[in-house]
Amino acid sequence: MVLGFSLRTLIAMAVGLSIAIGMYYDLRGEVELAKELPPPQVTRVEYELKDELVRSAIMETQKQVEQIDATVKKIDERLYELTKK
Repeated sequence: MVLGFSLRTLIAMAVGLSIAIGMYYDLRGEVELAKELPPPQVTRVEYELKDELVRSAIMETQKQVEQIDATVKKIDERLYELTKK
């Protein structure tokens, strides 16, 4: 036992450290490779499709909010009538 660690713990720590170091160098290599690649080109059609998708999602969300607002108003009216009695 060295500093309160068993041999098994020291080996596990060494294996974990070596795996972490290996992953670090592998990630560094992938970053260097990505730097060499050309930047992705976004076409006008792709941009327009994404823009249309976002706009339709916003409109759908707006419709849902309006429905929720109407429901909350009905609940509020009913609650007011119940507390009024």
